[in-house]
Amino acid sequence: MDDLTALTRRQLDDARAAAHGRSAHLFLHDGPLRQTVIALIAGAALDEHNAPSAASLHVLQGRVRLTASSDSQELTTGQIAAIPHERHGLEAVEDSVVLLTAVTEVQARVRPKKPAGARGGAARHRAY
Repeated sequence: MDDLTALTRRQLDDARAAAHGRSAHLFLHDGPLRQTVIALIAGAALDEHNAPSAASLHVLQGRVRLTASSDSQELTTGQIAAIPHERHGLEAVEDSVVLLTAVTEVQARVRPKKPAGARGGAARHRAY
């Protein structure tokens, strides 16, 4: 089990030491589910990139700007937002750490076949 508080501190320290001002650590990978702690120092950015099938961004510390062609929103510590379903970017307004939760693929759900002659819904009983 990972400690988000410790990961936040560690990634922010790594981002401050990195030439590009960012650091990321994928700490949970379960099938299509990914959770990553990303740290960015003020002014650092993740350039525009494609969106995963589904994702959210939770600001653990600081203030960031989530940008997309259709919209831009600023998020601060404690706020969470859905990632737009279009190309988007992220910029740190101040030293920041975010938790990215993403589903990288969505498989079609296969429903079991019903026996021939079966009808949908609950079984009905008649009293004679």
